[in-house]
Amino acid sequence: MAASIPGLSDLVDPDVRDRVAEFLAEVEQELLVSVTSSDPLIDEAAAHLVRAGGKRFRPLTVALGAQLGDPSRPELLTAAVMMELTHLATLYHDDVMDEAPLRRGAASANSRWSNRIAVYVGDFLLARAADMAASLGDEAVRLQAGMLVQLVRGQLAETVGPRGGDPIRHHLQVVEDKTASLIATSARFGGLFSGLPEHHVRTLAEYGTAIGIAFQLSDDLLDIASETAQSGKTPGTDLREGVPTLPVLYVLSDSSAGSPRLRELLSKGPLTDDEEHAEALGLLRESAALKQARETVHGYAEAARRSAGTLPAGPARKALEQLCHYIGERTG
Repeated sequence: MAASIPGLSDLVDPDVRDRVAEFLAEVEQELLVSVTSSDPLIDEAAAHLVRAGGKRFRPLTVALGAQLGDPSRPELLTAAVMMELTHLATLYHDDVMDEAPLRRGAASANSRWSNRIAVYVGDFLLARAADMAASLGDEAVRLQAGMLVQLVRGQLAETVGPRGGDPIRHHLQVVEDKTASLIATSARFGGLFSGLPEHHVRTLAEYGTAIGIAFQLSDDLLDIASETAQSGKTPGTDLREGVPTLPVLYVLSDSSAGSPRLRELLSKGPLTDDEEHAEALGLLRESAALKQARETVHGYAEAARRSAGTLPAGPARKALEQLCHYIGERTG
């Protein structure tokens, strides 16, 4: 657990922490097994992002939800690996669409091989994930299919933009569809396959949606606020690439959220000039928009905490609540 969410392990009950850490270690081993192929090219390319590491937030959410029931059930490991494979597949596809040269500090699959190979490898991982869902039964297949529909809808909405609607509401819906849908499904699987009653499984899904939105938004804020690469990217990467994260949208939609000069810079789109990029990053860090975005993160984290508060009391619920606090505070 410590390897996935630095700083959280000290807050969690030792028994919960140790069970989750052991589970995540098993996930890591099974991920490598699940991406093996008799074709050397597929074998190497499919394992590329697995070996690059990551937060493993989706398996973590499966594990934490399972602590409320019977965390020893073997279906949980399959579900956690399935969810991480689905997430990794979307990263291969995202990097093709974004023409990204790097992913997790290493060359992206599309830059190392080609766009076509990256797409095919992403499809290969989705196929492996679908096979795992089938082994878990009809309910898992249905939930996975619904999640994929939501994920694709979010990706399409992000690609075409708000189309005249409210850009902030549009952005938050994209985050819910693209990121939180996977985390909500992970939390749901944790409850479902650990034997929890349906009303607790539904609560875990609500929790996963709220904490998933908070998680993604906080990652975006780290890209602005962090002096180091806490977010896994060089700070200011989103500004340089013209990605409209929540603080940027707040500045562009409200003149009181940032200075006129900041609005001017952000209106240009991608800030490829080093001086303009540094200026915009500095102004954004000092803006009211960054504070407003942090308050939004806190709001979603608090919504997740309220959902967790209706689950059975004990160390497992406490861990879910502490994760809310951690995500809410990680951007300052």
